[in-house]
Amino acid sequence: MNSRPQSIDVFYTKKGGANIKAQLGYRMNGSSSYDRLETISDGDRATSTWKMSWPCKKAVGLLKVQGQGTFETPAATFPGC
Repeated sequence: MNSRPQSIDVFYTKKGGANIKAQLGYRMNGSSSYDRLETISDGDRATSTWKMSWPCKKAVGLLKVQGQGTFETPAATFPGC
């Protein structure tokens, strides 16, 4: 996950195994938001970006995989905080 002033980028690169159906997302201040459901195949890189207006907050990147649960990145803080 990358965080820049005014946006959050969440990305995932699949490096093996079967295709998955998943949604990229983020959690900030106890609220979560997810992008569309997509199929991610071996070698694919999925990316989602959200525009923000809350500088100096911590955010966690999320990967919600159908049938497997939700995985999180370590928290990232916007630069300059």
